[in-house]
Amino acid sequence: MTYASVIVDVPAKQIDRTFDYGVPEQWKDIVQPGVRVIVPFGPRNVQGFVVFLKDNTELEKVKPIQSVLDLQPVLTSELLQLAQWLKNHTLCYTISALQAMLPAALKAKYEKWLIVKNTETLPTELHSIFGENGRVLYDNVKDQPYFPIIQKLVKQDKIELYYQVKDKAKKKTIKMIDVQFSQEQLTSYMKQLTKGAKAQTRVLTYIMENEIAKISKQELLEMTQTSSSVIKTLTNEGIITEIEEEIYRDPYKDRNFQKSHPLPLSDQQLNAITPILRCIEKGRHESFVMFGVTGSGKTEVYMQAVDAVLQKGQEAIILVPEISLTPQMVNRFKSRFGDEVAVLHSGLGIGEKYDEWRKIHRKEVRVVVGARSAIFAPFENVGIIIIDEEHESSYKQEETPRYHAKDVAIQRGKYHNCPVVLGSATPTLETFARAKKGLYTLLTMDKRMNEQAMPTVEIVDMREELREGNRSMFSRVLVEKLQDRIDRGEQSVLFLNKRGYSSFMMCRDCGFVIECPHCDITLTYHRFSNSMKCHYCGFEEPVVSTCPSCQSEHFRFFGTGTQKVEEELVKIMPEAKIIRMDIDTTSKKGSHEKLLEQFGQKKANVLLGTQMIAKGLDFPDVTLVGVLTADTMLNVPDFRSAEKTFQLLTQVSGRAGRHVLPGEVIIQTYTPEHYSVQLASTHDYHSFYNKEMMVRKLHQYPPFYYTVLLTVSHEELPKVVQVTEKISFFLKQQLSNEAIILGPVASPIARIKDRYRYQCIIKYKREPKLNDLLKTILDKYQQQMVREKLLISVDLNPYMMM
Repeated sequence: MTYASVIVDVPAKQIDRTFDYGVPEQWKDIVQPGVRVIVPFGPRNVQGFVVFLKDNTELEKVKPIQSVLDLQPVLTSELLQLAQWLKNHTLCYTISALQAMLPAALKAKYEKWLIVKNTETLPTELHSIFGENGRVLYDNVKDQPYFPIIQKLVKQDKIELYYQVKDKAKKKTIKMIDVQFSQEQLTSYMKQLTKGAKAQTRVLTYIMENEIAKISKQELLEMTQTSSSVIKTLTNEGIITEIEEEIYRDPYKDRNFQKSHPLPLSDQQLNAITPILRCIEKGRHESFVMFGVTGSGKTEVYMQAVDAVLQKGQEAIILVPEISLTPQMVNRFKSRFGDEVAVLHSGLGIGEKYDEWRKIHRKEVRVVVGARSAIFAPFENVGIIIIDEEHESSYKQEETPRYHAKDVAIQRGKYHNCPVVLGSATPTLETFARAKKGLYTLLTMDKRMNEQAMPTVEIVDMREELREGNRSMFSRVLVEKLQDRIDRGEQSVLFLNKRGYSSFMMCRDCGFVIECPHCDITLTYHRFSNSMKCHYCGFEEPVVSTCPSCQSEHFRFFGTGTQKVEEELVKIMPEAKIIRMDIDTTSKKGSHEKLLEQFGQKKANVLLGTQMIAKGLDFPDVTLVGVLTADTMLNVPDFRSAEKTFQLLTQVSGRAGRHVLPGEVIIQTYTPEHYSVQLASTHDYHSFYNKEMMVRKLHQYPPFYYTVLLTVSHEELPKVVQVTEKISFFLKQQLSNEAIILGPVASPIARIKDRYRYQCIIKYKREPKLNDLLKTILDKYQQQMVREKLLISVDLNPYMMM
């Protein structure tokens, strides 16, 4: 008999290993590594992944596999190996790593059923609940007054608790009409029809005139203005048959992509692409940093490199940050490579994502353009992996498994012996330091296409504006320039570094601020629903007009949100046509794309938005970019805050003057002297890199040190403090004197969803025992984590210190 070693869908320490199951004879040819199966585990059935097959087992008694969910493996042998690497690299369970590689539609859904073994022994009052088939969903009855009776019957083994594993993957099908008769047979059948059979005549005439062999049922009914009963009659006569045919949910089916062709490359582009092409040709792994200013033509280099890979019969993965997965980026790749491209991002529905993933899985496409999770595309012959805007923090997953797409890309690049290209105008310090050391190859593109000049940047000190009596959120120079662009028929982009209407409500008499009752964070005002919302747990309450603390009438909004900016701007410039892009206006599917399309068609002269307009936008008539709040990020308790500010300001500035018309940028700030603001205004990455590296070295932060963030959370504060102190003491004893342990301290947001949070940060250069020590800590508290709902999370390369 063949045995399958299976990883089961139970994320727990004791279960994080393979379990052996017998492979029934009927599935011997289907069950292979990478296939999902349903297996009995304890009292229930769970989903599992087959990791490998073997001819014998050490176990005396082996249960058989219950059923098989896939006819083809959903995970390749490379991805199964990668899961082991992820497990060790991020300290997660193997099952969490495997689940992260699949679309949501392939993650199992569990249903708990109560099934009566013998309806005759069931008390009369329960008959109506269990119905004729003697089964009911557990969740439908668990809170009912009669539940204790059911519990008793479960104990007496008269009712069985059954777990049903449901696959969420639903294929979309369409009804098709298959014509069985030849033209001659149709002609002779029509001659026999009576004059009353007009609808049948219409349908058959349409089929004959258009020489149709197969057509969708809906189209046939629409074109011939008939009903389903006519189809039924013709089916009964054997003239046609009705079949269900599987179709893809294509999010881009209504879009017409104009075919584009490779453009001639500039000298800088040629210098950048040559070593990449050499790597592709020789089938060699190398990591490249494409350091190119905004507008230097990085995308064209990516596309020509992808083209070289496709010529070799290989596949390509291109990652772009979620927020810059704009229609423009999709458009470029779809126009160049047509149906060879699958797109994966969070704007797609579960079904659409599943269908795009299946195109990759079935080898129907050879290019995938997507956000972070697209790095796990199940390709088996990868020729290049490209990560655009590699500095983006959205490439780091903030929940288990806490992987960084860049690390996974390099791991896959080594496996496939292919180049990995990391592109950015503002690479992270860690990436640039590696390029400087020669671990990565640096490719520099410091000129814009057509030798177009970088936009001129002016810094406005908002403290001066305030002193001179301007209490508006717009500096006088920005208003003047905006008016000038409206008069000239050009376009402007206004960038605000946050969302919502006004940040918070504060009493001007006693200083009281409304906070979330479950999280230590101020509530944000949303004018759309006229409510105060918590952006962490979703708590919401209506707005009040007097201070809850001192009943003062002077209870006002503080801070600035996109809605407020829009209103102020309309007051100053009633003729301005504004398109606002933030979390509220883009939450509907496809709205992101629609708004950008309207702006591209010049239906507005000002695009106002948050983070999502900072990247990837390329409009020829945008000649002015205004940054309203340049220093929001500088006040965040995070050692990367200066770096993130510099990156953001550089990216936003890059939206101006990308074509023939020259660009201008106005940066409004309350800290104009900060080096990240000053150097972003001169587009001087090298000076920023040198300055920031000195700061990092002085304070012992990456890239000079590695960091680990360990967070403990629980509903009781003393418990959190006690556990964090124990962990911190244990680490201080076990690690070398070189390691620095900061904390334990309360996290910057000390409470979320009624759970208190404490953390400690470990900074180190070389600690060979560290991973094992962290595993020991997680193992030691495993029981407590289950029993007392204690949570301990370990992030081996944190991008969020909150």
